[in-house]
Amino acid sequence: MQLKTPTSPHIHADTSVTAVMSRVLLALVPAIIGYVYFFGWGLPIQIAIAITAGLGFEAAMLRLRQRPIKPFLQDGSVIVTAVLLAFCIPPLCPWWIIVIGMFFAVVVAKQLYGGLGYNPFNPAMVGYVVLLISFPKEMTSWVPPEILNNLEVRFTDTLAIVFLGDFPYKLSLDALTMATPLDTVKTELSLSKTVGEIKSGNAIFGDFGGIGWEWIGNWLFLGGVWLIYKKVISWHIPLAMLGSLFAIAMIFYLKDASNYASPMFHIFSGAAMLGAFFIATDPVSACTTPMGKVVFGAGVGVLTYIIRVWGGYPDGVAFAVLLMNMAAPTIDYYTRPRVYGHPRG
Repeated sequence: MQLKTPTSPHIHADTSVTAVMSRVLLALVPAIIGYVYFFGWGLPIQIAIAITAGLGFEAAMLRLRQRPIKPFLQDGSVIVTAVLLAFCIPPLCPWWIIVIGMFFAVVVAKQLYGGLGYNPFNPAMVGYVVLLISFPKEMTSWVPPEILNNLEVRFTDTLAIVFLGDFPYKLSLDALTMATPLDTVKTELSLSKTVGEIKSGNAIFGDFGGIGWEWIGNWLFLGGVWLIYKKVISWHIPLAMLGSLFAIAMIFYLKDASNYASPMFHIFSGAAMLGAFFIATDPVSACTTPMGKVVFGAGVGVLTYIIRVWGGYPDGVAFAVLLMNMAAPTIDYYTRPRVYGHPRG
């Protein structure tokens, strides 16, 4: 009897870019639901705008580069970039803000470098940093949950704000928005107030971070743990980033608790959780060796704290990730595991 033996490889990995991106999006769903609960319908609207703009920019660039359009649009990478960028901007930003951000994320940070797999920087963070530097007022105007609850800003009201700049009850952007907890702490500390005085009687603060933000952080944490369980990401970067951020915050908090916020405040405020599990873990722009991932994550955590406390911006996750993206090739080079049978170095 003649046996038919298939050619190698005999082990097929049951994964693909589309499958990985789908799992990342699924892990973000609980946080999106929590975001809508606390901050209204702005995030889904911004996500829809970002996806539409991102797919359009991707298709246009692929056509200019004479590459097949359909396979790249279906891999889900643009959608993940759009959702991450939408998470980072205020929900009531004008529609053109996120369109500009997606242009820099897709066209400049991704396609001009060769497309998916060749980008040295995280595309979503490139888009965010461009927006933050270019439009500081729009990018730092957030609506606290209590204002949304009191005014009952509906879905149609949010659409009018985003697309037409038409605010309900004849209010203005300044009347609806205020600084984030990170920005509030940073500004008030510069006015010689203590952390206790800043938090006392301020309705935007919760148990650890800001009301709403800390709960969204919890859902992002659970989604990130699920990604680790599904082996979409490894534990190295999230643990190293959150661990280093917690450790350096603890050092300064124990030194002077009146002038430095607690470690839990830094963990559950801003984009710490989002950055640890969904941004810094980008397999293209981050490190790839096990030890390199630890160094990369620790660097992101330390730089985030430095920028938050002494830098010019209230949150430093995006800048920290981009700075470590530049260092990733060098870190990988010096943390290569020894190949069996060959001397190290």
